Amino acid sequence: MCNADIRAEAKQSGVFLYAIAEKLGVSEPTMTRLLRRELPTDKKAQIKGIIAELAAEQHSDTSAK
Repeated sequence: MCNADIRAEAKQSGVFLYAIAEKLGVSEPTMTRLLRRELPTDKKAQIKGIIAELAAEQHSDTSAK
C-alpha cells in the first residue's frame, strides 16, 4: 500500500484524513487520491507535520477539559 507510513501515523495519532485534507487546503476525496501513489519526500514531510500539529491540538483540547 502506498504511503502506509502516513496512514499509520495518522491512525496512531487519532487524526482523520479529512482533517489533514482541510489543513492542507484540499478536499477529502483529493487527499485520498493523493495517497494512492507514493508521495515525494517533501510532501510526506509536510503531511507528517500537519499530523503532528493536529495531534498536538487534540491533546491540548483533551487536557484542557
